Amino acid sequence: MTTIQDFTSQYGLVKKIDAFGYLDYLKANPDAPRKHGKIVLVTADTPLKASRGEGKTTTTIALIDALNKRGIDAAAVLRQPSMGITAAGSKGGASGGGKASLTHPELIDWGLTGEMAAIAAAQNLLVSFAEKAIDDGKLDTILVPRVSEVPSRSLRSITVDAGKNNVAEKVVLTPTSELMQIVCLSRSMDEIGQRVAKMIAGTKDGKAVTFGEFVDLWRITGILSDAVKPALTETVNGSPVYVHGGPFANVSIGIPTLVSVEMACSLHDVVIVEAGYGADAGAQKWLDIACREYGAQWPSAAIVVTRASTWRDDPELAWRYPFHVDRLEKLDIPTFPLINLWEGEDDQVPALRETAAELGFRTPIVGNLFRDGGEALAPQLDGFVEALSNGSMPAQPHSHKGMAIIENIRWVAEHAYGVPADRVVLKDGFADSLGAASALCADAGFRLDDLALVAVKSPATMTDNDRAPEDERTVTLKKVEVHAGAGLVHVNLTSSLTTPMPKIV
Repeated sequence: MTTIQDFTSQYGLVKKIDAFGYLDYLKANPDAPRKHGKIVLVTADTPLKASRGEGKTTTTIALIDALNKRGIDAAAVLRQPSMGITAAGSKGGASGGGKASLTHPELIDWGLTGEMAAIAAAQNLLVSFAEKAIDDGKLDTILVPRVSEVPSRSLRSITVDAGKNNVAEKVVLTPTSELMQIVCLSRSMDEIGQRVAKMIAGTKDGKAVTFGEFVDLWRITGILSDAVKPALTETVNGSPVYVHGGPFANVSIGIPTLVSVEMACSLHDVVIVEAGYGADAGAQKWLDIACREYGAQWPSAAIVVTRASTWRDDPELAWRYPFHVDRLEKLDIPTFPLINLWEGEDDQVPALRETAAELGFRTPIVGNLFRDGGEALAPQLDGFVEALSNGSMPAQPHSHKGMAIIENIRWVAEHAYGVPADRVVLKDGFADSLGAASALCADAGFRLDDLALVAVKSPATMTDNDRAPEDERTVTLKKVEVHAGAGLVHVNLTSSLTTPMPKIV
């Protein structure tokens, strides 16, 4: 009998799984044994600082350990972090910590599961083809940036000597790249090839030119043959963890690959999906991009992680955590607040529970997960397990495809950031940027409004000024950028860098 083992191979200290092949096998053999796991979304409060995490990965790892301890077959799906930012010490390593850690965190932190380097090589090769197209008179401008895992301030904006004329280019971090998005959203190698062909390489005489017009795509897809395979590792307690994809949630889609999640759901009863940064970033994009536009499963429950200090120590920002929990509950997603304690905070637990009760939360889950791991969670999960056991598989939300982009972003601002449509402001130059993006799409044969919306924003803020009174908060739209191959349109809302610098530690 064919099993997942037939699609699994050793890759250093971890394993790689041909998820495309396995899911194709299940489609061709509908009677083959499989599960239909429910998805739980782990998201977080908006952090006080962009460089600080709330503990989503630590929580995700502790949660699957706790569920497995209770006899529930649970696995997690994580993204791979960016080496230059995460492993360089700017924030958590995306592999947990303490008793809630992976067996080989260095494999995740330092990019050794392979896909990050392969995706960077493939996108950089595309840009090299675009530069050759400049020489051959097929392009005048290049719109796809090169990528790197190591940030450099000098590479944010560069000019390349192209002989007769200079060509403006830039370099962004690999997780923010369009090719990373394509890998995360595609369900086959054929789809990846089709999406790469639709990527807009640049312009010729002001008209859009796609890579499919001058590049043999096998050169790109061949580089990605291992990168499209999720890595299988495990927690220190033996719970399975799939690692695949790595887009930032503030300037990209912030979710693991859809194929890794679908594969995990066919193998386990509960699949914990971690979405990047806060509920206003990664969770918003899982719901409004992965689920709404790309057919991913709507969560059966959610966990919203916060630190005690983030929730309580800054009164002007205390509104954000209750907003996130309430928003997910209003989407009929049973939502459980989880408070990730640090050393010395155990005495705050009674007061934290009292405040949670005053806010009308479900009974909060509280623990020092670094110190105690899943053992801290297992006794507290009765309500969570009941919600999963009794809840039905949620219906798929309707698509926003075709909605005018400004109306779409106003909808996101109201529902994800708490800012009504009449306080969404257009910065000078936004209309011109929108018009240019619309014309670029028309040249390439499609409508801008048919692309899924990516809000590009600061990871530490939801609005232009989160400290402003509620009736004065605004969201300003700044510019538009098309990622045609990925089927996405980026709208910049607040200051965010695609090549942020690491923190010196």
